[in-house]
Amino acid sequence: MLEIEYEFREEDLNHYNEMRFKQTEEYRNQVKKNRWIVPGIMMLIGTFYYYYYGDLKAALYIMLVAVLWALFSPRIILLNVGRQVLKSYTHKEKKSMFGTYTLTIDPANPNFLYEKSPSGKNKMAWSELVRVDHAKGHVYIYLDLSTALVIPEETLKRGDLQAFAKQVEKMIELHG
Repeated sequence: MLEIEYEFREEDLNHYNEMRFKQTEEYRNQVKKNRWIVPGIMMLIGTFYYYYYGDLKAALYIMLVAVLWALFSPRIILLNVGRQVLKSYTHKEKKSMFGTYTLTIDPANPNFLYEKSPSGKNKMAWSELVRVDHAKGHVYIYLDLSTALVIPEETLKRGDLQAFAKQVEKMIELHG
């Protein structure tokens, strides 16, 4: 029997949603606007202040704000996304989502991936699972194109995550 146990936290949910949001066209447009267009306009205003009014101090302040805006706006966008995602869940949903998870591949019944979570026990047929993705510090077992089991390496309590992920991939290929 292959089994892992890990803790799923709010920051893991935020990480997953940030990763998914970074892949969208909306994010790329927001970053382009907030990294280039808005600071570019602010730089023009700062330049105008310097040449028209001769006020170097005000021009430098405006340009400093433009540079800081360009540097920090992508992170602020992602923090806002994380806040919105957490707001979309009720307290009861959060309570049943966060906590200790146990995933099991049972050779006696190899047709399912078994999950024990704060919301109860579930079994997922291998044919219903889509794929396994690896990212720095996380493994994702996709249940569909937009939903995944997020397994953070740093909160792994028991088991070998890499061996487990490889076996899950094999089982998805075998039953897919």
